Amino acid sequence: MKNLRGIALALTFLAAPWATNAAENRQNREVLFGETHLHTVMSFDAYIFGNRNTPDDAYRFAKGETIKHPAGFDMTLSEPLDFQSVTDHAIYLGMLPAMHNPKLKVSKHPISLEMRKAKSAAERLVAFQKLFPYLNKSDKPDDLVDVDVMKSAWSEIIATANRHNEPGKFTTLIGYEFTSGPKNQNLHRNVFFRGDKAPRLPFSRIMSPNPEDLWKWMDNLRAKGMDTLAVPHNSNGSNGLMFQTTKWDGSPMDMAYAKTRMRNEPIVEVTQVKGDSETHPLLSPNDEYADFETMPFRIGAWVPSQADGSYVRQAYLRGLEMAAKGKGNPYKFGLIGASDTHVGAGAFDEDNYWSKVGLVDSNAKLRGSVPLDKPNKDGSRYNENNFQTWSASGLAAVWADSNTRGDIFDAMRRKETYATTGPRMKLRFFASDNFERRILKRANMVERAYRQGVSMGSDLTLDKNQSPEFLLWAMRDARSQGLQRLQIVKGWLKADGSSAEKVFDVACAGGKTPNAKHRCPDNGAKVDVKTCKASAKTSANELKTTWRDPEYVSGQQAFYYVRVLENPSCRWSSWDALRAGVAPRPDVDATIQERAYSSPIWVN
Repeated sequence: MKNLRGIALALTFLAAPWATNAAENRQNREVLFGETHLHTVMSFDAYIFGNRNTPDDAYRFAKGETIKHPAGFDMTLSEPLDFQSVTDHAIYLGMLPAMHNPKLKVSKHPISLEMRKAKSAAERLVAFQKLFPYLNKSDKPDDLVDVDVMKSAWSEIIATANRHNEPGKFTTLIGYEFTSGPKNQNLHRNVFFRGDKAPRLPFSRIMSPNPEDLWKWMDNLRAKGMDTLAVPHNSNGSNGLMFQTTKWDGSPMDMAYAKTRMRNEPIVEVTQVKGDSETHPLLSPNDEYADFETMPFRIGAWVPSQADGSYVRQAYLRGLEMAAKGKGNPYKFGLIGASDTHVGAGAFDEDNYWSKVGLVDSNAKLRGSVPLDKPNKDGSRYNENNFQTWSASGLAAVWADSNTRGDIFDAMRRKETYATTGPRMKLRFFASDNFERRILKRANMVERAYRQGVSMGSDLTLDKNQSPEFLLWAMRDARSQGLQRLQIVKGWLKADGSSAEKVFDVACAGGKTPNAKHRCPDNGAKVDVKTCKASAKTSANELKTTWRDPEYVSGQQAFYYVRVLENPSCRWSSWDALRAGVAPRPDVDATIQERAYSSPIWVN
């Protein structure tokens, strides 16, 4: 019986939709850019922050239309998106608008009365914080919940997504956010459905704050033919919980746990408004680009977030170590980016930034990027918040067979995805034991790369005495800065079972060659923050190369992913300062280097 059951499971997997793409069509996959994390009037916090934009407004914005910010100004994308999902919080879904309806019982709740009093930015933050005891508790029942209201709101979200879905032109994914945050330690996930149907009510913290219970619910849906996947986000604010080495109850992780997690969470959101989660200077001290848009706090608090266990590169390393111990790899995930906007519209561009939380950070003074008219009582010149650590980021990129729900979902499932911090850079990444000698010159290079190797998100198995060779190809966003360098980030297991990491520059702007320390020479890229004009001796519209790991040891367990860096440019806070006619705030970075991260390729 066990063998029969195993055969049945294998056949089920082979028949799964993400396994049916014909190999000869893979070279025709197109890169699609989308938004997989945004909130509308249906989310409790977005409503408190003054947002009245609906799911319909959010989809109109994604298609290129102009909608209004809660503060009254216009919001328009520089270029329409290819796909989007509205991911309102399942917890208290639609309940805040209901609190303002005097016909409903919940409008008489003390919290409701507090909400209706909030007018100023400070009052709105206080009202938001008064919800925290409800958000973090796990006992039942919850007297702020009206299931009928939540079902009605969820039905509207599904109907709006289905109405705006235009296969081949613009795709919507039905989705929502599972919001679990004990003690402001972020364990949030966005959940997406493959098709046009979804359960009557999404799984939320009200049912359980434990992500492992979410996965059980997802497995049950999948058994009924309703495929789903979850995407963790803001691991940087998790205080080490997102990528810990034990289960929710503190027991050791095992093979079953690893399989369950990867079945349900094949990708992770690595960059968004609330900071970047690739790595941290404390975890990667030899990586000079590690300190990028570092948001050091837990979500919704001034409390520091522990770096250990909170960043994806370390999670990849932990996954190798756990797999070597026979526990499986629960951190073998791909990467995407998103915005997490709470105004129904993502602010992806540094020079056109409206932050995230509506009326609370709608102008430069509120978000702390320019001085206040009068100093604070303690003499500080800036609004005291953590908004200045936030980022104009990011976007999800998928290599899909077509712009349809099934194909975009399948690309996420197989991890052929990457993240950008806003610019729409195009990025390819392949690995092989040996690409043909002149593959970069071939007109059908991509077809040959798929045939001779594997793409991002995949595994490469090598025979003894073989080493991995990689093909990397990045193209700039014409509306952004030129490319400065292509890097490969490697992590591997050492002989003693511990892990290590290293960053290699593999292609440099201007046709320069990396030095003996695997670093590109300085290309003279500079930014005049007084005008936000950028210049460089060299930059690239395209960087393309093959690279064989010179330090690979036969049989080594390793992962590799690409990080592509643009030339420096003004950060959004410097644009705010420029428009206000003041100097950039001295305790935040004046410039940034926009970037993209590929999903890894795992070797052996």
